[in-house]
Amino acid sequence: MDVLPGGTATFLLLFGVFLGAFAVRSGLRLARVLRLVRHGERVEGRCADRRVVDRGSGTENRYRTEYVFAFRTPDGREVEFTDHAPGPFGFEVGAPVRVSFDPTAPERRATVAGPGAWGPVLMPTVFAVVLGLFSLALLFAFAAMRGWV
Repeated sequence: MDVLPGGTATFLLLFGVFLGAFAVRSGLRLARVLRLVRHGERVEGRCADRRVVDRGSGTENRYRTEYVFAFRTPDGREVEFTDHAPGPFGFEVGAPVRVSFDPTAPERRATVAGPGAWGPVLMPTVFAVVLGLFSLALLFAFAAMRGWV
């Protein structure tokens, strides 16, 4: 008995595409971070703030820690940005960090990823791989239900 309107095949297709879109988004984030690590301009920065963000009552893990980092560009502008925790224990406020950024858009493209701080690389990698595999499995199941494989 199909509980979903349109059947199970439609659900598999839509959910597979939905998860695939998030896998692509995580893959693009990973590519951007790796490009900054390899080709970005590097400066010394600091952990400017460590705050707990309330994600609402509907989630199991309601609170998450958000890290705000700050650095000064060579032309003297002070820039702040958020990034994933660089390791399992994060940083204390005021701790020095190495920042890699794109000089053409330092406000939008900056990361603390690099030697000793692989959290900003690890998180999008895990999301891209896991969501990509689930997406492929769902799309394969859809194709199998249609008799295409």
